[in-house]
Amino acid sequence: MSSPAPRQRITLFDLPLDVISLSQTLDQLGEWMFHAPRAPHTVVTLNPEFIVQSRTQPEFVKVMQQADLVTADGVGIVYAARQIARVDVPRAPGMDITRGLMARHGPDLRVFFLGAKPGVAEQAAQNAAQQYGVQVAGVHHGYFKPDEDQRVAELVRDSGAHLLLTGMGSGRQETFNQYWRQVHNTPVAIGCGGVIDVLAGTAQLAPEWTRKMGVEFIWRIASDRSRWGRAPKLAQFVAMVQAEKKRGGR
Repeated sequence: MSSPAPRQRITLFDLPLDVISLSQTLDQLGEWMFHAPRAPHTVVTLNPEFIVQSRTQPEFVKVMQQADLVTADGVGIVYAARQIARVDVPRAPGMDITRGLMARHGPDLRVFFLGAKPGVAEQAAQNAAQQYGVQVAGVHHGYFKPDEDQRVAELVRDSGAHLLLTGMGSGRQETFNQYWRQVHNTPVAIGCGGVIDVLAGTAQLAPEWTRKMGVEFIWRIASDRSRWGRAPKLAQFVAMVQAEKKRGGR
């Protein structure tokens, strides 16, 4: 397997964004997991909420700036890149990355499922093993306190996982992956949001038609009352993009 080609990286609101397709993302992560000397890498799947959240959380900004790969998770980021940087950025959402890696590598892939409520990661791991044939390196729920982070990071390290799926909510999951990277020493650690819930069957994946049109975030908000509070953040994000465009971008 040849090494992935060099990629372009742009900046949106002080945050990095790699101009990389889903296929190229899978190639790069496969290289890190199976062909390069073992070393930890962190992946951020950037979405509008991350950008809004970063305005008041400077530590979150640092974590994302230190990530080895930052992909465009949704159509909002594609829109922002086009408006501000005048660059067409392909989408590489967390769910598609996760499923793509499992489908591509199957039984060669050791995965640690970290996050969600107690019992959910176990179900997600079982389903993934049945559907894709992946090896379950380990599981742990996401409801632990920061003073337990080192213990959990050591569990991941001792599991020998190639891939760490961390679903503990935006900010918390990326910070865990980055801060403890030298301890968990996992070739690829992805903050995956609700991916574990979807794999477990406790959350519903947006219909394919909404994903193709890039409007799955609207479907999620409309179909889940617990997400209604996110709508103002999306409106704030659009306003931020328009204001930045008027200033001529960065």
